[in-house]
Formats: sequence, structure tokens, C-alpha cells
Amino acid sequence: MTSTGAGEAGEAGEAGEASEPGEGPESLLDTLRIGIVMLDGRGDIVLWSPMTEEILGWSPEEITGSPIQELVEGGDADGRIRAELRERHHWRGILHIRHREGHLVECEGRATLLEDTERHPFVLANIVETSRLRAVEHDLAALDALFAYSPLGIALFDSDRRFVRINDALARLHGSSPEELLGKTVLDVLPPSMSEEISRVQSVVLETGRSVVDMVLPAPDGEGARSVSFGRLTDRGGQVLGVSCTIMDITERLEALKKVETARERLALLDDVGVALGDLLDVRAISQALASALVPRFADYSGVLLLGQVLRGGDLPGHDPLPGTPLHQVGIAARYEGEAVERMFALSHTTTYEPGSLFGMALDSGTPHLVTSQEEIISSVRANDPRLRTAIDLDMRSLLAVPLRARGIVLGLLAVARCGERTPLDHDDLALAMELADRAGTSLDNARLYAREREGALMLQRSLLPQHLTEPPGIRVASRYVPASSGNEAGGDWFDVIPLPGGRVAFVVGDVMGHGLHSAVTMGRLRTAVRTLAGLDLPPAELLARVSDLGDDLAQGFEDPLMATCVYAVYEPAPSCGGGGDGSGTLTVARAGHMPPLLVTRAPDGTASARTIDLPSGAPLGVGGVDFVSAEVDVPEDSVLVLYTDGLVENRDEDISEGIDRLCARLSHDGSGGFGSLEEECDALVDNPVTEHAGTADDVALLMAELGPLPRDTAVAWSFSTERYAVRRAREAVRATLREWRLDALEDTAVLLVSELVTNALRYAHGPIGVRMVREGQLTVEVSDPLREPPRERVVTEEHEGGRGIQLVAREARRWGTRHGHTGKTVWFELPLP
Repeated sequence: MTSTGAGEAGEAGEAGEASEPGEGPESLLDTLRIGIVMLDGRGDIVLWSPMTEEILGWSPEEITGSPIQELVEGGDADGRIRAELRERHHWRGILHIRHREGHLVECEGRATLLEDTERHPFVLANIVETSRLRAVEHDLAALDALFAYSPLGIALFDSDRRFVRINDALARLHGSSPEELLGKTVLDVLPPSMSEEISRVQSVVLETGRSVVDMVLPAPDGEGARSVSFGRLTDRGGQVLGVSCTIMDITERLEALKKVETARERLALLDDVGVALGDLLDVRAISQALASALVPRFADYSGVLLLGQVLRGGDLPGHDPLPGTPLHQVGIAARYEGEAVERMFALSHTTTYEPGSLFGMALDSGTPHLVTSQEEIISSVRANDPRLRTAIDLDMRSLLAVPLRARGIVLGLLAVARCGERTPLDHDDLALAMELADRAGTSLDNARLYAREREGALMLQRSLLPQHLTEPPGIRVASRYVPASSGNEAGGDWFDVIPLPGGRVAFVVGDVMGHGLHSAVTMGRLRTAVRTLAGLDLPPAELLARVSDLGDDLAQGFEDPLMATCVYAVYEPAPSCGGGGDGSGTLTVARAGHMPPLLVTRAPDGTASARTIDLPSGAPLGVGGVDFVSAEVDVPEDSVLVLYTDGLVENRDEDISEGIDRLCARLSHDGSGGFGSLEEECDALVDNPVTEHAGTADDVALLMAELGPLPRDTAVAWSFSTERYAVRRAREAVRATLREWRLDALEDTAVLLVSELVTNALRYAHGPIGVRMVREGQLTVEVSDPLREPPRERVVTEEHEGGRGIQLVAREARRWGTRHGHTGKTVWFELPLP
């Protein structure tokens, strides 16, 4: 009995040794570590396997022959086990066996009572550590629970890709029972178009071991979608056992993702439309931006139709449009091109919709209308309406007509259509279109109000600008005013030409900071102030200083102080005294923070050279604390003075001096082209900006003046020394000239007044006396002397003889005045021509 049992035990031991790590593939038995013990009839140990030694620490040499009860804790455990073995011939239970190191090891044991051929009893037992056994049991229980209760479809395939285990969830997804699938491959149970792809993926997973996760496939019946994942199955030794597969029905997930994506696209469209419309203040631009933003993202065709009042910036009606009110097509967008598209969407096309039509109902009721089939579209249009044929040609399948509203009033309609196989418009699309229409309606109303205000500001500004520029003798002028094409409101740019006594003329260009009605009003006040002070014949620097001192009075208020730039130039065609002049003139210029004026000198051969007039820039008007300085330059005959505002040369990406240099280059010409007329040169500068952004970001005011001499028969000048005979010579020269000009009727008055003024100059001045006569709209006579103190009109009594001459001048002349120069003063008076 002993030898036989030993032989069987030896085989078991060899099997256990064959499972040792490193000596063969690791199996589940290696994980469980099953120890084998053989006892004789007395309960003594006769065989102790190596795995038992590994579990309990005792070697066979130490333990063989010892009673088993010495190792087992638990009182009469040995007696209970013997009793159950005698009764049932097998036993199963939990034992606490002492380890060689002294601690107890909980094991689950199984024992069987056996007899040898001689009827001698012996016990064959195996033990397993409960901790390892429970772990395996938990894993198996989890696997069973996963197969039984998981909502995911689970399948296991062997190495030949045959089903070996399927859970009920997978069977339900497939519409069959697990028994119908076992032993088959996917090629046997799925449609060929799908099964071939899955079989190929299984083969790749088996060969490479790389998992495939979340492969989306359509459901076998075509309804919905599945997410399929594959992984290779191997045992603990690395031997390939097959492929695992999990399948999840993701139909609802895809639908939810689709809804989320659709919602995201709708929000993105709303945001993009808001951005597209946000910085626009033009009704037509807003309409086109709205139509373009919807195609092709939202529709295949879109159009914006507006009432005439909205286009013109007029007042809105107090109620919704009446039936038959015409609408103007101002914004269109089409996904496709062709003759039918051209017929359907014609820019500036005016349309009247009948009350019962789709668009007529939307316009009259102020509520949106949706049609979702071509039949509805056909039924909503009159049979003889040419648009019906166009709608059929374009294969329109769904259509939306949404009112554009603001302040509760319908401004027009937004029309969108989808064609062909594209998903028809639905109520969700209707809700989105209404939101878009609400935003667009607000933008359109703002643009309408802006257009009205801007038009008012431009009208006011143009009315405040000179309606006609006076051209004194010998001078030709041309001007342009161009409002900003990309700005919020009209600016405060202005210009003026002011005739002065003696054939002189003042040129002025200014720029009031800011935009809108306030700037236009301030510009008007500033122009009036400059024109009024110019009548006092003040030097340019003094005139700018006085205007700057009036800053608080010219501004809109303390919170909006005057801030403006200005350049003021006075041209004198001939010297105030001399022998008749040489055709050249004198230009006196001062500026207050403005662009430097340009002087274009032209030669007889046709060449022209432009340069800036060098003088201090000064501070803008209203700043205060800065002195203004005048510069005086000699002007050759037929030179051109160019005054302008910064809108002509300013570019936000470069220094303004670069724009001024380019302007000089544009005005300079070689002999081949030559300098054109003033009107041509103005048009060239305005139509072809000097810089990339010139004329778009700010208003442009441009004034060009050709500075020529006075006509030979309209001006004459003399210079007299301070001798007593100067009065007589002056009278003779004036009398002879007036007779030559056939102005005998003015002879007595003019000679008398010149005699009085020259006499005053002889009495008080010490230097040459100049007399100058100019005939233009009136006769102007000037008397100059080196004394800077002006004459004063005083009350004359019997005791004071002085002052009678100035009183006489003031009584006999239509106007008289005094102006100061670098070398003295000039007293002038005007007489009306007969």
C-alpha cells in the first residue's frame, strides 16, 4: 500500500514541479499552488509534495512520519475529519495549519479515503491557500457577473475566430440566442460588407496583439450604430487563446453628439453673424453680411428684403407694412450659380408679395412661416408667378420666411431655402432663424438711425462749408471735401478762401477733433471766428492766437474742450510798395498743430517741384501756453499752394512724414507729363489716395490755389521819400491813374484821402512812404510807412487840430483799416466803384 501510494504521489509531485515558474508555461494551478499530502490509516504523514513545502515551509524530511494533528489547529479537527471520511469517504473544509515559522496558514482542504489492493486505508488530501483561492473565485464570479449582467455585448472567440462564449446582451443586439452563435464565426452570422472587415480586424489583433478600441460600425439591420472593441486573449504563459470582443449600442450617444454638434454649430453661427454685423453701420452691408453668413452653413440660398424707409434711413411706419408694400432685395447669397439663381436673386430688385402668399403672410402678420416640402412651396405661389418655375428649377425643398423686426415694427424679411437632398429646414432651424433675424433687425435699425444722423451731420457740415469759393483777381482755386468711408460719423474738416483788402487773399484749412454733429457745429463756429477775425486784417500768427483764446467759447462745453488744428495763409500778389511789381508775391503762413502746407513751383518747361513750407507746427487751437509763429516766403508766379487735412496722408502703419513725402512726390512732375489743372490734380489725389488707408479712416479736406500776379491794369504802387513834395507827387500819381482807369468820379475823394494819409505819414514816420492802388470789386488805396503805431480816431476840439485826417477817412470811405507788417504799418481804405 505504501509503495503504490508513493508512486501516485510521485507522479503528482512531478506534475507540480513541471508547473514551477521558469520550467514551463504558467497555468492556473501555478497561481493556486495546490499542495498534496498523503496520510496512512493512523493519520501519519507518508507523502509531502514540494508545493506543500512551499505553502507551509516544512520539508518532506522534517515532516514525514509525523502525525498530521500536530500541525492542525482546532482541537478535535482530526477526529471530525476521520469521522466524516469513514462515513462519506471524502471531506472538504477549512483548516488552520501551522507554518514552519510559527504562524497559521488558512487553507481549504479536500481529502479522500482510499484503500489499496490489500484493503489498507490511506488518505489522499490536497490543500490550497484560501487567499489565493478566493481571489480566483472572485475573478471567476466577476467574469460570470460581467457576462450575465453587463449591458455591453461580450463575446469570446478562440484562435480560429469562432464564438466560444456570448452573453445575453450580445445575443439581444444580434437578435438571436447564444446557442445559435457558438462555434460560428462572424463570417457566418453577419452581412458580408461588415463581417469581412471585422474578420480582418480579428486577424490583425490575433497576430499583433494590438487592441482595437471604439471602432464604430453600423448595426447589422442598418438601424443605429455600434462601438466595437477587440483585444487578444492569452494565458499566463503568453499562449494565444483567442480574441475578446465588446459591443456597445451607441445609437443614442451618436444622436446626442449630433444634437450637441448641431447646437454648437448653431451657437457658432450666431456668434459669427454677431461678429459680422457688429461693426457695420450700413444697411446694405449688414444685409449682404447676413445673407452671406448663412450660405452654405445654414441654407443653400438666402436673401434679405427691406422696406424703402430702412434703405433711405427714414422714419419707420407706426404699424406693420400694409399688403402690397414693395420690398427691395438688398442682400443675396447662393451656394450654386446659374441662370435660375440670377432670376431668383436680382440685386436692387423690387418685389411686391400678395397677401395670401408665403412671404405676404410673413410680412403682413409679422410671424415667421416654414414650408417643408416642394409641394407646399408650389401651392403657396401663384401658378403664373415666374418665381414658381425658378423654385422648381432650383429644386427647392424647404423654405423659411422670417420677419426682420425692430421696435416692434417689421423692417423686411429674411428668406432662406434648402434644395435637393439636403435635410429640410425644421422647427429648430426656424428658432435659429428667428434669433438671427432679431439680431439682424436690431443692427439694421441702428444702421438706419446712424445713416439718418450721419446724413444730418454731413448736411450740416456741407452747409457750413463755403458753398462757393471766391477767386480774387490773379488767383484760381479748387477744393474737395470727402467724408470718411469707414468711420462712425462725419468729421470736422473744413476750408475757406477769404478775400482781404488790396487784392490779398487768406486761405485756411482746419480739422476739429472728433466726429458727429458736435464736431460739425464746432467747425462752423471756428470757421465763423476765423472769417470774422480775418476782417480785422490780423497777421496769421496773431489771428490763430486770438482764435485759440476763444477756445472755451467755441467748444461744446467744459467736458468737451476745443481741440482743433488749423493752417492760415495770407497771399499778397505784389509788394505793398515798389515800382509796379515783378509778378511774384509774398505768402505769410502760420499753423496750429496742422499738416505743413505745400508749395508747388512750376517752371516754363512744364516741370513742377513740390516742397513743404518750413515753419513751426505750433500747438492745436485751444491748448494755450504756446506762441504761434508766422513764416514769410516769396512765391514765384503761378506757384500752387496746397493745404490739406491729415486724412489725405495719414496711414496708421507708418509715420505721417512718409505720407507727406509721397504727397510731394505725387505733386512733382517732370516735363513729359506736366502739372494738370487744379481740378484734375484734386481729383487725382482724392480718387487715388496717397497712402493705403488715406481717405477711408478720416475725412479729407483739400484746398489748392494757383497764386498769380494781379492783372496789369488792376494794381499799381509807388514809393515816395519823406520830402515835402511827397504829398503832391502822391496826389498826382493817384489822379493820373484814376483817369487812366476811367474812374474820374472817384478822383476828388481818393486824392483827398491819400493826401491826408501821406501827410500823417510825413508828420510821424521817418522812412519811405508807399502808396498802392488796387481795382477789383472796389477801389482799394493803401498807404504804408515804417511807424508801427496805428492811427487812432479821436474826438477833435477847437484846442486839438490833430486827428481830423482819420476822421475824414472814416467818413468818406466805405471801409478803412490798419494792418501791421514786419517793417511798419499800412492804412487802407475802400471806395465803391461807380
